[in-house]
Amino acid sequence: MGEYKIKDLEQLTGVKAHTLRIWEKRYGIIAPQRTTTAIRTYSDEDLRRLLCISILNKSGYKISRIADMSIDKINDLVDDLNMGSDATLYFEKLLYALVEFDENLFQSTINQLIAEFGVPRTFTEFFIPFLNRIGVMWVTGSINPAQEHFITNLIRQKLIAEINLLEVPKMSNGVVILFLPESEWHELGLLFYHYVLRNKGMYTVYLGQSLPYDSLIETIHKFEPIALVTSVLSHYEDKALINYFQQIKEKFPELPLFAGGYQIDQQIDKLSSFVIRIQSIETLDQIEIQA
Repeated sequence: MGEYKIKDLEQLTGVKAHTLRIWEKRYGIIAPQRTTTAIRTYSDEDLRRLLCISILNKSGYKISRIADMSIDKINDLVDDLNMGSDATLYFEKLLYALVEFDENLFQSTINQLIAEFGVPRTFTEFFIPFLNRIGVMWVTGSINPAQEHFITNLIRQKLIAEINLLEVPKMSNGVVILFLPESEWHELGLLFYHYVLRNKGMYTVYLGQSLPYDSLIETIHKFEPIALVTSVLSHYEDKALINYFQQIKEKFPELPLFAGGYQIDQQIDKLSSFVIRIQSIETLDQIEIQA
């Protein structure tokens, strides 16, 4: 059972602590417990209720009207809500799905996003900021690892489903190998790059997580790709990442190696001789289909 302070609720719901206190006092929408030192604490049920109230309030419902509704009525309205193009409301729905472990709500919200914005914009404008937000929440203890794993795996499944809807391009267009270095397991970014390249008509060889170095070298020799694409989020020992990419560059000096992810961003000054940093999906436009 979760126990949240008012700052946690502010982070999770996007409603300022001052506003939450007014809602408590004026409308009695939640009744926090208090510690022996008079600090407000909130339960999982309080968090769920506030997420729903926040969604409805940002959709135009007055707080005075919401306060008179039953929780079942609030939940029904949230489920039926058409989000339009309001990004903040999509975030609230995704957060509610996270907290509730609600796969149906997650799927319906993502389907709305993809129908309105398409897969590339959904990923770059919604998934990435959302994952960054829940990453901060995980670090601060506002959510637990099970919740983060739940939503991350649903996003992964959705990306794979969208990739499977695409035709397999011709190998004559040029081969691109996608991989994660050994001990790297964070796959979402690489899956997105896979989608983008397949959607462009590139023939991709997706090698996935934690690929041994020797296996990568063997696959490069086999396919003679026009580019390599990777992503690195995990921390590596000092110089290990630099040495890894330097080795690849020395073996294949003419082969472009595109790399994204947090660790690449942090070490780009040292890595710029070996990799092309993926700053946006437009960076991958440098990989051109072979004539």
